[in-house]
Amino acid sequence: MAFDVEQIRSQFPILSTSVYGKSLVYLDSGATAQKPLCVIERERELYLSTNANIHRGVHHLSDKMTALYEQARKRVCRFIGATKSEQIIFTSGATASINLVAYSWCEKFLQQGDNIVVSQIEHHSNIVPWQLAAQRKGAELRVIPVADNGELILENLDQIIDSRTRVVAVTQASNTLGTEPCLRTIIDMAHSKGAVVLVDGCQGVVHGKVDVTELDCDFYAFSGHKLYAPTGIGVLYGKSELLEAMPPFMGGGDMVDKVTFARTTFAPLPLKFEAGTANFVGAVALGEAIAFLESIDLEGAIAHEQELLRYATERLLSIEGLTIYGTSQCKSPIISFNVAGCDHYDIGMILDKMGIAIRTGHHCAQPVMERFGVNGMCRASLSFYNNFADIDALVAGVERAVRMLR
Repeated sequence: MAFDVEQIRSQFPILSTSVYGKSLVYLDSGATAQKPLCVIERERELYLSTNANIHRGVHHLSDKMTALYEQARKRVCRFIGATKSEQIIFTSGATASINLVAYSWCEKFLQQGDNIVVSQIEHHSNIVPWQLAAQRKGAELRVIPVADNGELILENLDQIIDSRTRVVAVTQASNTLGTEPCLRTIIDMAHSKGAVVLVDGCQGVVHGKVDVTELDCDFYAFSGHKLYAPTGIGVLYGKSELLEAMPPFMGGGDMVDKVTFARTTFAPLPLKFEAGTANFVGAVALGEAIAFLESIDLEGAIAHEQELLRYATERLLSIEGLTIYGTSQCKSPIISFNVAGCDHYDIGMILDKMGIAIRTGHHCAQPVMERFGVNGMCRASLSFYNNFADIDALVAGVERAVRMLR
């Protein structure tokens, strides 16, 4: 049976709205995905009927919300293929998850003279925390370079990752180029040198099934708002032995066992890393978003996204002077492009007036811009709720923008 994109679209209310009197064409899911009605209604229902702080109260609402929160943790655990729910830490997003590891793990295990390895295609959130850790500890930051087609250059990986490498941080899919690196090669090399690996899964978890146990990464981070859940909720997965060995990232309520002025002992995993009042409504809504994904034809959705990517690539390349950045064979449904003689910002502004939402700028990936010699790009990031009419509207809009700007 063919993937029924129109039935999917009917579950996303915002897609039937208008912008400047035009039907919305939303092509910015890489920044944040739209939310299905079930997630919106679930969040509303929780505030109406179940709102109470978790892990603290003995009353009915607190017990109920605590149970829902922990059920959401178990759902995330199953969804990404973790083995134990205590390996799932709820955070405010992938940025917080990466910073947690960059501070907590590096505080204990990174030493002067060690090195941290990232790739040239990382989001700033998977660069800056490691720079700060390296500066704190007197370590070196090394970079895996990227080729002209957007693929990582791995020929000299055994020289970049060496015996003094402690952490390798790499994206599962570039938010700018769409590139999906060969994680197996990188993880195996890192482990052979005794390094741990953190995978930024923000774009990867959205566009393909994830099994962190099979992948054998040590840490995995993603944000809920890119996975059709609300903002302000994210996940850090970590291997149990590593999380156990790491000191807490923040101190506060809910992460302690016993507090005295002389000494504090900490709660077991996962609470050790969940200081303060958690975003319990966001966590349950994330569980609802995952339930939604598990209810649809996910294989069909992934195939549909790849068909859209092929179609959009072919149509856009028919525009004179248009260059697509990132042409790897393995890529997520993200297309970044520029048109000769036209500013990316101007194209984005003109498309907006036609109801077409894309992203322009450096996409929090300035090293990528420097590598390709530009100060910004237009980016269309696709989801399974997009259809071929959206692509046709994008192409017609870019053609019109180019005529106006030239």
